[in-house]
Amino acid sequence: MPNRVLIVSADAETSRSLRELLADQKADPFSVETSGNLSAAITSLGSGDPDVVVADLHMPGCQGIEAFDRLFSAAPHTPIVVICRDEEVGLADLAVQNGAQGFFFKRDFQSSLTAQMLRNVIKRKAVEAAMFLEKARAEIMLNSISDAVIGTDMAGNVEYLNVAAESITGWSRAEAHGQQIDQVMRILDGGTRRPIRNPVALVLQEDKPMGMVAGTVLVRRDGQEVTIEDSASPIHDYDDKICGAVLVFHDVTVARAMSLKMAHLAQHDYLTDLPNRSLLNDRLLQAIALAERHAGQVAILFLDLDRFKEVNDSIGHAGGDLVLQAVAKRLEGCIGRTDTVSRHGGDEFVVLLSEIEGPAQAGILAERMLQELKQPIFVKDRKLQITGSIGISVYPEDGEKPNILLHCADAAMYKAKINHRNTYQFYSREIMAKDIERKRISDALELALDRDEFVVLYQPNVNLFDCTVVGVEALLRWNSPGLGMQSPGLFIPVAEETGLILPIGHWVLREACAQGKRWEAEGLKVGTVAVNISALEFRQKNFVADIRSVLEESAFDPAALQLEITESVLMNDVEESAKILYEIKEMGIRIAVDDFGIGYSSLSYLNRFPVDIIKIDQSFVRCLTPTSGDGIIVTAIIAMANSLKIAVIAEGIETKFQLDFLRRRGCREGQGFLFSTPQPPEDISRLVISSFPQPQS
Repeated sequence: MPNRVLIVSADAETSRSLRELLADQKADPFSVETSGNLSAAITSLGSGDPDVVVADLHMPGCQGIEAFDRLFSAAPHTPIVVICRDEEVGLADLAVQNGAQGFFFKRDFQSSLTAQMLRNVIKRKAVEAAMFLEKARAEIMLNSISDAVIGTDMAGNVEYLNVAAESITGWSRAEAHGQQIDQVMRILDGGTRRPIRNPVALVLQEDKPMGMVAGTVLVRRDGQEVTIEDSASPIHDYDDKICGAVLVFHDVTVARAMSLKMAHLAQHDYLTDLPNRSLLNDRLLQAIALAERHAGQVAILFLDLDRFKEVNDSIGHAGGDLVLQAVAKRLEGCIGRTDTVSRHGGDEFVVLLSEIEGPAQAGILAERMLQELKQPIFVKDRKLQITGSIGISVYPEDGEKPNILLHCADAAMYKAKINHRNTYQFYSREIMAKDIERKRISDALELALDRDEFVVLYQPNVNLFDCTVVGVEALLRWNSPGLGMQSPGLFIPVAEETGLILPIGHWVLREACAQGKRWEAEGLKVGTVAVNISALEFRQKNFVADIRSVLEESAFDPAALQLEITESVLMNDVEESAKILYEIKEMGIRIAVDDFGIGYSSLSYLNRFPVDIIKIDQSFVRCLTPTSGDGIIVTAIIAMANSLKIAVIAEGIETKFQLDFLRRRGCREGQGFLFSTPQPPEDISRLVISSFPQPQS
């Protein structure tokens, strides 16, 4: 593409001579336009874009430097070369000072160097444009990044700051220019608070990149402090010689604070800010190591608040959290400087006494803690009385590892809670024996499912007026080769404690539905098959999906399945419980509230659940004797259920008197040894075919 030239001259001879000269340049041709009028030339510049302008400064109506300035204003980015007369060198120099790229004399029009000069001017301007673009791009990039950038010369004087550096240091670029880097960037050691040497000085001295010490603090111009991280590197010239340094840094105040906060949260309880299990374990390991070296003793106190669930239910979980925070403060007020109070989870706390002279010291502290807990706590205008149960284990008598000591203290706490509550208990041989037994049962339970050691018996549910079977309740038994036939009261608590109740409960549900389907295939009208659901099962996320899966697998009619859930399980989270129950109800399954009467027995809560049946707990039925009064609790439960149109089943009927009492009060269904003990499936068939004979007194 030819080089475009605009010749601005009122002298026709000058324009012609230069045009002819440029026309002869065949190897690197020129495209030439001419203008004999300054205004016309300026208009031409506005509509076109020549590569170079060759201007005679003697124009009609405008002479000398004024003519140049008008041209330059019209096209500041187009290179202008001035035509100079021999006596006008001073004018030409002035034009160069005002922006001209050079000048030549009229006599040079016969020389090919004139054409070469114009080419050089065009190329130089192109290089300048490219450099300007690159510089602008670099400037935008540097001002767009969040890192601060400061450049210095070899003396450490600031030459450049980007926008981020201005913001972080508080210095503007103009104010910082020429200042020493130590003046613009005053930095301190975050730990010692002493001034430290700027890494730029080291870079200029050693000609290699340098990093800054972690935790370095920058003192801003306004005196505020920020924590920074940075690195400095040398700048080299064309000869690869160091000519300055560049410092790149960023504000890590928030990130550092967040890091410290996260490190703290990783080792502390979010609610009480007490050390958590992880930090407690670290400190316990250190205490044991120290005690081992000095033949000392360490004590663990495992504290569980008594009936804390009732507190939560009465004042809500937010109120319960306030109680836990108050308890944490009281416990911390009881211990020494080297001891630790940790929240173990829920309403459990663990206290580590790292240096004790003997077990009696742990007992004294436990008593003090119990007394502190008994002091009233005021939450939401409520006066609360809190008590706790504490278990104590001692190193090295009860164990030499953290997990063993914690386990022993937990077992001792469990014994204290069973006995009287609001007391403390040292780990002992008796507790050890029961603990071993519980471990033996737990180990055997893990193998029981695989070895088919579980059996399901069925206890009939009877119409109390005609003594016909209207349903059965599936009851789990364990026939262990090593332990013999085990009643649920012995192994179910262990199964719940270890989580084994989940696979066991799922197996019972599958077995009961499969048996119900077999009875159906035999043509037996057994009625509903009831299955008990544990708290752990009910709170599993896949609980409803598992029930649906079992029903699909067995093809058992959902309307013939009855799930029995205790009051306490439902009341643990009323909103969530209601949601789950409605999902179950939509499948057509019947829902029964088991052990009714021993928990909340709240009409308002009961009315929120889609309940079909309530089962009167057997403890109330057994109290129905000729000398026990009028059975007001049982009467009230039956009346309440009838008013809500909810069926009632009485559990534990053992005498003719109890049966007659329940009949008179309008209770239509019941179960108990008066009719039948739990039976294997094959014996249920006989009971279904023939009604039970009317019990005789």
